[in-house]
Amino acid sequence: MTASRPRIYHLLGNLLTFHAFPSETGDRYTIVEIKTVPGAGAPPNHHAGEDESFFVLEGEFEFFVAGEVKKVSAGDFIKIPDGAVHAFTCTSEAPGRLLGINAPGLMHDIFFTQAGDEMPEGTTEVPAPDAPPDIPAIMAVAQRAGMTILAPEEVPA
Repeated sequence: MTASRPRIYHLLGNLLTFHAFPSETGDRYTIVEIKTVPGAGAPPNHHAGEDESFFVLEGEFEFFVAGEVKKVSAGDFIKIPDGAVHAFTCTSEAPGRLLGINAPGLMHDIFFTQAGDEMPEGTTEVPAPDAPPDIPAIMAVAQRAGMTILAPEEVPA
């Protein structure tokens, strides 16, 4: 049996709820529900060897994937090609929700749980930030996990 561990984290305007950690799926994938406040999302990033897909549960999002902008809403599915630069922003007036599936998932498990702030069990609302994010610390965790977060000027057109 897997030891109990926190399942809810806050990172950059996203509330991340782990429904399955890699250790619970034979190290094959992770499933994370992501609640994102309007204007927030994931910064441009890329990583190799970790499949990533999203299913939009609620709201509207704008995804940047390999140089293309894709507008998606509830019921849409989006697959990120391996190694592609990608980002997303919630464009709804209310928080949106995504289901993220990462395989094998360890990279995202490490990044979200080490860069994010642990939240109490049962948290359902994205907390307001109490301080600006520690970008150098987040970038360091990303690098340790095998992910590269790009500065805006590094994003390919």
